[in-house]
Amino acid sequence: MNSEPAPSPARPLRADARRNRERVLAAAREAFGSEGISVPLDEIARRAGVGAGTVHRHFPTKEALLEAIVVGNMTELTEEARSRLEHPDPGAAFFGFFALMVECGAGNRALTGALTRAGTDVQSLVERPGQDLLAALAALLVRAQQAGAVRGDVTAQHVKALLIGVYAGSDWLGGETDARRRLLAVVCDGLRP
Repeated sequence: MNSEPAPSPARPLRADARRNRERVLAAAREAFGSEGISVPLDEIARRAGVGAGTVHRHFPTKEALLEAIVVGNMTELTEEARSRLEHPDPGAAFFGFFALMVECGAGNRALTGALTRAGTDVQSLVERPGQDLLAALAALLVRAQQAGAVRGDVTAQHVKALLIGVYAGSDWLGGETDARRRLLAVVCDGLRP
């Protein structure tokens, strides 16, 4: 018999604490996106309109803040993919989401790179949100294939590999948005029947 007490479930945040946390995350996303990850936590607190202590209570380290952003971004992408399952044009829903993943992923890669350099096990961090995102992508893909908008011999894993290829190719071409968009157009053409 185990003599350790059962862990108590985390209490949900009060409404004001939840709003402050969301303001900090929004300010951090904007700051990191426009200026890079070197923006200090105190500056993020200022931009969020909260005290430094509020930031540190929710995110004791910059890595904790980066982790929350990365997981949050993946969760938002998953929700977006699921919402596109109701789109009347499955092909447009799939290709629009693929383009969104390319754009959003470019920013997320800088955050995951920083976490990796800080010693975070990014693979473990994103395992569950990554599985959810891949499942939502697969559902969009199947709908688009059933509508004849995407070739039938492609799996969600292939699409993920193509996404990684767009990032790598864009980096090789200098990381410019134009290069990423050109590569995206070529990949999308290749996915069509």
